[in-house]
Amino acid sequence: MALFDLNKLSKKIAELEEKQNAEGFWNDQKAAVLVVNALNDAKTRVDGYQKIKSTYGDILDLLAEADEKDQEMLELIASMEQDIEVEVKDLRNLLLFSGEYDALNCTVDIHPGAGGTEAQDWASMILRMYVRWCERKGFKYQVISYEDGDEAGLKSATIKVIGHNAYGLLKGEKGVHRLVRISPFDANARRHTSFSSVNVVPEFGPVADVVIDPKDLRIDIFRSGGAGGQNVNKVSSAVRITHIPTGIVVASEAERDQPKNKANCMAMLKDKLMALKLEERQRKISGIVGEQKNIEWGSQIRSYVFQPYQMVKDHRTDFETGNVQAVMDGDVDGFLFAYLEKEARDGGN
Repeated sequence: MALFDLNKLSKKIAELEEKQNAEGFWNDQKAAVLVVNALNDAKTRVDGYQKIKSTYGDILDLLAEADEKDQEMLELIASMEQDIEVEVKDLRNLLLFSGEYDALNCTVDIHPGAGGTEAQDWASMILRMYVRWCERKGFKYQVISYEDGDEAGLKSATIKVIGHNAYGLLKGEKGVHRLVRISPFDANARRHTSFSSVNVVPEFGPVADVVIDPKDLRIDIFRSGGAGGQNVNKVSSAVRITHIPTGIVVASEAERDQPKNKANCMAMLKDKLMALKLEERQRKISGIVGEQKNIEWGSQIRSYVFQPYQMVKDHRTDFETGNVQAVMDGDVDGFLFAYLEKEARDGGN
């Protein structure tokens, strides 16, 4: 579990405040926002600790004065104990976000596995799950690209999730998600198993340390194929960029303006190349050899079983629930925090 080091946090706050007060701080607004976010995060942790410490002290003082016959006093102490339990849980959860890039926004890529319409429908259900989760959390989201499935569902989709600790919350969702259900597309009502992959990449922004050679890019312009927008299928404003050395492909049709979609693509490509660079660095540090970036079908991180029983289970943490509908409606915080707790126990990244 992450440790709470008050002295270290206080020193960090002082350093960040010094940066914030420096002349020309806002000349680079993106870099400045990162400093402000880090400062607010550190202050929130210290304030949370100080509040718990104060409440705990008040409880001790009241206990010293309490009389077993004073029902009103006992009820006040019980109420304060409930409050401090919530405060401790909130601070404990906050401490789980210890990764260097946890506070950043992120993009979520969803792709169906083999299986045609059934898998494509499953991919669209996963997209809906994350959209509902964003709505529950009060996070903003933007559909960056969307390709319809052949008969139903989707062939690929990318959304940007905007909110504090968006990447920290969703980073554990990277992997293969497995569905078992009676297929609505099977006339014989047989049970089918489908797979979809999810990839989560932080929006590095100004902290990204990569250089892209224009000669390594193939840029395609096409008409938007997703739903919504009056210019869909009328104007060739969507952009797809392929990074030839790595094979990474990014696409954007979120904007009506072609240059803006190209800028979105370049930002996403830079993020993915930065993520790849960090993964390669981590493999060298950890001595991991031969680990593949692409996820292999069948190596699922989580199973969603609709029939013959109802259960969603994460195979890394063993966290599970029988309320499948709630999960598909975006109630996935239990899985997210179970992963973060496991990561903290294992020593993080």
